[in-house]
Amino acid sequence: MFIAAIGLFAVLLANPAKAQVKLTENQKIELLIQSVQQLKGAQFYRNGSYYDAAKAAEHLRMKWGKAGSRVKTAQDFIEVVGSKSYLSGEEYHIKLSDGRKVATKAFFTQKLKEITASKG
Repeated sequence: MFIAAIGLFAVLLANPAKAQVKLTENQKIELLIQSVQQLKGAQFYRNGSYYDAAKAAEHLRMKWGKAGSRVKTAQDFIEVVGSKSYLSGEEYHIKLSDGRKVATKAFFTQKLKEITASKG
């Protein structure tokens, strides 16, 4: 999945005329995960502990893989994988480098709007 997203970026960079290519749901999900992975100095909260951005992305990819057919769209990913713990039901949040806390559901929802607006 990650490789596919990188390949798409390479195509878009090499040929801007193809920038109108519509993203698949899997590509949108990968971009959502990357949006967390690329946060500098942020911490991802889940089940009572904070994790760095790389560990957060690793966890989200693992959880996405285990979700199987329950995740067909990027919105499903937000609801099923990215918003709360399956085991405890506790909501996830991100503590940004400036100290602000944002619920991952709100964070991912905003990122999906940006992705959809810019890349379809």
